[in-house]
Amino acid sequence: MAGVENIWKALALLLLVFWRSVPELNCCFEMSFIKVEEGSDFSYQNLPYGVFSTHDHPRRRIGVAIGDQILDLSVIKHLFNGPVLGQHQDVFDQPKLNAFMGLGYDAWREARRYLQMLLAANESTLRDDVNLRSRAFVDQSSAVMHLPAEIGDYTDFYSSRDHATNVGIMFRGKENALMPNWLRLPVGYHGRASSVIVSGTPIRRPQGQMRPDPAKPPVFGATKQLDIELEMAFFVGSGNKLGEPIPIEKAHEHIFGMVLMNDWSARDIQAWEYVPLGPFLGKNFGTTISPWVVPMEALLPFAEPNAVQDPEPLPYLRHRDPFTFNIKLFVSVKGEGMSKAATICKSNFKYMYWTMKQQLAHHTVNGCNARPGDLLASGTISGPDPESFGSMLELSWRGSKVIDLGGGESRTFLKDGDEVTITGYCEGRGYRVGFGQCQGKILPALQQ
Repeated sequence: MAGVENIWKALALLLLVFWRSVPELNCCFEMSFIKVEEGSDFSYQNLPYGVFSTHDHPRRRIGVAIGDQILDLSVIKHLFNGPVLGQHQDVFDQPKLNAFMGLGYDAWREARRYLQMLLAANESTLRDDVNLRSRAFVDQSSAVMHLPAEIGDYTDFYSSRDHATNVGIMFRGKENALMPNWLRLPVGYHGRASSVIVSGTPIRRPQGQMRPDPAKPPVFGATKQLDIELEMAFFVGSGNKLGEPIPIEKAHEHIFGMVLMNDWSARDIQAWEYVPLGPFLGKNFGTTISPWVVPMEALLPFAEPNAVQDPEPLPYLRHRDPFTFNIKLFVSVKGEGMSKAATICKSNFKYMYWTMKQQLAHHTVNGCNARPGDLLASGTISGPDPESFGSMLELSWRGSKVIDLGGGESRTFLKDGDEVTITGYCEGRGYRVGFGQCQGKILPALQQ
């Protein structure tokens, strides 16, 4: 009898998953039995993935955020018994998301359907099992967050036209603001994966060579132009074989989800070193990401038409489906003597010129193999208005004007002790799909 009962339970779960996948039947699944406060980043419509531990249970494990809770997937892995995950329940018992990412698009969709079903207000499987529920949920306040994946490679693009134009005007003049290739392909460079860190990790002010006076030899010391870069990034899910590009028509099936990013920059070090091979020590000392990976399916309701691209890209970069997203972004700075943080930037991911699909297709068109957990970043996100500029380089216009923080505080670039926080969310009808925080505090340079 137990075997028959298990079969019926499995059939019931499959039916509910199918029911949830039909839009016109979704009404009863719009609420969860887990309370979600108004304005929470982690609504029932979000369900981002992360890796966490607790003081009394230090082993790292995979969780899903909802409200102020974390659902520990290692505790409920046996409930994922669909056609794909039923054979791979062990992916939810890992200390990183890479194995789950590598299962691919169908597995991610199946997992999301099961999670939405299990967390629905009218579904009793988890709601009414007191023992299971007590083990499966953890307060976010008691959790320590970690990097969500083992990041094998990290690539940073340069895909905001407004940002590229602003920087070009500063360094080359208005007539030569954009380089000849910029409107033809998503420009990027390879970053340093080992120094990608999770939100809350302090950043040490870097040291290096600079040449503040072009008439004199370079000097060595701590950067005086430490900057932020407001970015977002996506994790590659299933990868591709070496020599086999990812076609743009299939690119969305390889994009697992998104995080916030602050790609810290030492502008004076960068300015001296970047010719001819691009950024190096001015960038590789630290890149902060938010811990929660928001799945692309949660962001699709907020897709907007892509930027008009003129000239039209080459065929391997063309796609018509909307893959630009209305994600509101904010940057705040709080100095050591400040009672509250000051917002210095209000921007939006929808300002990007090149899409994530184009970035991934271009990255692999030469046969480069992407792998689960690889991180691809947008580049600095700036909009058309000064308040939407995503770096202090732009906000202070290369240090020529101050950024007012209120209370007598101002900046051109960051000071020691400054705490920078990036937040972002999509706004739905009565709910948010948010990313949590991407935060870091500046520590003084090491004394030589």
